[in-house]
Amino acid sequence: MKLDIFTLFPEAFDWFRTQRSVTNAIAEGNELRLLNYRDTTPINAGKVDDSPYGGGAGMVLRVDVVDAALQATYGEERPRIVLLSPTGPLLDDPIADELVAEPRLALLCGRYEGFDDRVHQHLADDELSIGRYVLAGGELPAMVVADVLMRKLPGALGHEDSAAEESFSQVLEGMPEYPHYTRPPSYRGWDVPDVLLSGDHGKVREWRLQQSRARARESEKAGE
Repeated sequence: MKLDIFTLFPEAFDWFRTQRSVTNAIAEGNELRLLNYRDTTPINAGKVDDSPYGGGAGMVLRVDVVDAALQATYGEERPRIVLLSPTGPLLDDPIADELVAEPRLALLCGRYEGFDDRVHQHLADDELSIGRYVLAGGELPAMVVADVLMRKLPGALGHEDSAAEESFSQVLEGMPEYPHYTRPPSYRGWDVPDVLLSGDHGKVREWRLQQSRARARESEKAGE
């Protein structure tokens, strides 16, 4: 997979690029590129934004700036372009599975008051949100999306089953992941469930599925 992130602050991703799942994915031949809108802006002095028509506080990222960045990077052969916005559909595991199947994907990070709406209408193929709240910019959402996608790539987690049996995955029928325990088997009277110490893998699988279903029911009740 080739993942491109367009941003005004590529340095914000320095820590993210050092994470093991990311470095493993890159070592497997995948790509993560960070592209700065300022490097290709058609406006003097590296300007990328302007005041909104109709008045109001804040600045808006210009449509010609975003288009210039996409043109300089792809020409007319553009990949699927996803704009990060609090008003887009909420990221979930099925959406992540759909996106990670793309050979190339671009994420657009906003700043200030967001993008000129013509970016939404004419340049982006999709919008995506990580929650119904507002952040200072799209960099943190882009890291969330990139992390979700890259950990699904072969070799990213070091074990092929690590990403398969996680919360909301197809293996768990879209349910939350079951609880985990490790040594010591007993601590301050808090004991590991006997079934996990039994060595009976069939009973362990059944117990884990039951726990996932119980967590799913609890989550549904909490959302009512």
